[in-house]
Amino acid sequence: MTDSFPRQYARTQRFTLGAPRNITVAPDGSRVAFLRSSGPEDPVTSLWVLDVASGAERVVAAPERLLASGSVGLPPEEALRRERAREQAAGITGYATDATHRVATAALAGQLVVGDLVEGVASVIEVPGTVIDPRPDPTGTRVAWVDGRSLWVADLSDPSTARRLAGEADPEVRWGVAEFVAAEEMERFRGYWWAPDGSALLATRVDETPVERWWISDPAHPHHAPVSMAYPAAGTANAVVTAWILRLDGTRTEVIWDHDELPYLAEADWDDHGPLLGLQPRHQRSIEVHSADPSSGTTEILWTDHDDAWVERAPGTPARLPDGRLVMCSDRDGRRQLMVDGTSVTPATLQVRGVSHVSDGSVVFTANPMHDATSLALWRWSDTGIEQLTSDEGVHSAVVGGPTMVVKRSSLEDHAPTVTIRGGPTLSRSVATPLVTPRVTISHGGRRRLATALLLPHGTPDDALLPVLLDPYGGPHAQRVLQARSSYLTSQWFADQGFAVVVIDGRGTPGRGRDWERAIQGDLAGPPLDDQIDGLLALAETDPRLDLSRVAIRGWSFGGYLAALAVLRRPDVFHAAIAGAPVTDWRLYDTFYTERYLGHPDGAAAAYNASSLLPEAGRLERPLLLIHGMADDNVVSAHTLQLSSALLAKGRPHQVLPLTGVTHMAGGEEVAENLLLFQLAFLQDALGLQD
Repeated sequence: MTDSFPRQYARTQRFTLGAPRNITVAPDGSRVAFLRSSGPEDPVTSLWVLDVASGAERVVAAPERLLASGSVGLPPEEALRRERAREQAAGITGYATDATHRVATAALAGQLVVGDLVEGVASVIEVPGTVIDPRPDPTGTRVAWVDGRSLWVADLSDPSTARRLAGEADPEVRWGVAEFVAAEEMERFRGYWWAPDGSALLATRVDETPVERWWISDPAHPHHAPVSMAYPAAGTANAVVTAWILRLDGTRTEVIWDHDELPYLAEADWDDHGPLLGLQPRHQRSIEVHSADPSSGTTEILWTDHDDAWVERAPGTPARLPDGRLVMCSDRDGRRQLMVDGTSVTPATLQVRGVSHVSDGSVVFTANPMHDATSLALWRWSDTGIEQLTSDEGVHSAVVGGPTMVVKRSSLEDHAPTVTIRGGPTLSRSVATPLVTPRVTISHGGRRRLATALLLPHGTPDDALLPVLLDPYGGPHAQRVLQARSSYLTSQWFADQGFAVVVIDGRGTPGRGRDWERAIQGDLAGPPLDDQIDGLLALAETDPRLDLSRVAIRGWSFGGYLAALAVLRRPDVFHAAIAGAPVTDWRLYDTFYTERYLGHPDGAAAAYNASSLLPEAGRLERPLLLIHGMADDNVVSAHTLQLSSALLAKGRPHQVLPLTGVTHMAGGEEVAENLLLFQLAFLQDALGLQD
């Protein structure tokens, strides 16, 4: 059978299989550990190590060598953790190391894997229960892990010493884990941190008793019981999260702060200066960084920040230099700045995006020019000044250990990222070559200089008049217009079916400064939709090939919300829409995300009503396809079902495609392939493009 791009795209997990990922570097810079599958269609990842001096790579832990025949089960808790992290691969999908980067631990089918990164060997260690998120202590002599609702610890030299360090009979209380909003929205995927000397842990206690219970059912298999989940919808109660010092001798001390004022534990760590916590109030208009005394649990405020809309946290912060100076990022004077010991150290031309590494007297960070967020460069600050480390266009990130810096670069010239040791070898990759080659032009158009990508069919005559397909995300915390070829593969496939595909990053998307991001405060609908229209019209003024009488829009998640909004509010511009997993009523989405932008529903009913699709149902006059995974526990299927009911009540024809057993990721080779083909057929019919 002839291969197709949709099937290839799904089979290669969006062309990520065979690429190095989850990279860590030894503190002396001598070796680099990473995960990688054996080839472009192998979904099972193994743990590898590279010797920096020789450039030689060696597999340390391969699942097929470690697992007994038929032992391939995935514990439910691990499946949920992977869903939050949008992890589709199998095998070893995460690992942790000790301070010297010699001992590595990983979970594999609920079992504990322990590897030696110097010798390049690993084995399965028998410990009680199911192993989730195992982490060695910094000294490399012990390991901790989560089993269900409990946190366990054992000596690596004698696994029989395994013991429960914290756990309760109450089924609503879990230790050492990230609650739903932490993993889904804060990007905090863990719930415990070792002390540098390995004598204690800083651990979360998560009490989900106050949280409403939602039920995720499988309508295609009515004999399966619904799954209960604690889902904190906007305006409802969150889990109660506290932090504790758990000592290996069995004693414990609670870390003290005002939980009523600061209920969100957004970040945590334990460095040589002690435990560090990033805390936020529910309205998120401020943040406090506290240091904790591990003996008494008392805390001291090291940093506070405030924004009248919300405080935007930066990846990699808070952090401390070895001398104790605090490293933070803060939106001041309209731009995100790198702050060291309370002082801004970056020029006015930069928008800082995150901190990659903090070491002796220096900070490696990522930033883009204020006027252009499509390219992301690496910079380094030190006490002697600031320098740009990468000058080529593309999207860069870095991992550092001692003198070794590993740079990952995505560009428009290459279909997959390259991972290179600065001044040294490049990590091997075995990534499939896509069956499409993006023909993309990036520009900045309109009065707001909206970042816009245009993709055209190959071989299109210069005078061809093409139907238009907008393919945005368009919301907070995500960009689609980047100097990275891999961002445009699906868009190009649609373009090759005869469309001019347009991708626009408008207000609310990251990288363009404080006011740009916060233009959506209190209104998630107006500014994002206005910018899609403005960007489209600006592009059409310069490119006559765009046929504005045949314009469609498609999107997933926030992009799905934006697509449905477009045909409901502006049928004069948009003639068809595909809304995948759309948020249709923000009261049904979670607290941390939704309340940041719209406020608490009790005091911001007008903002919720103005941003909801349900009151707009009677305005539909264009073809609309709603797609939703019935097993989605992030944007639950109730969003689509409620909009469909509202449309039916108003007598508005539309289509609904339910995906049984499919989550928010919508993975699976056959589902993903046929989903793209179904969308194409819908667009061709809706725009009158059928032969």
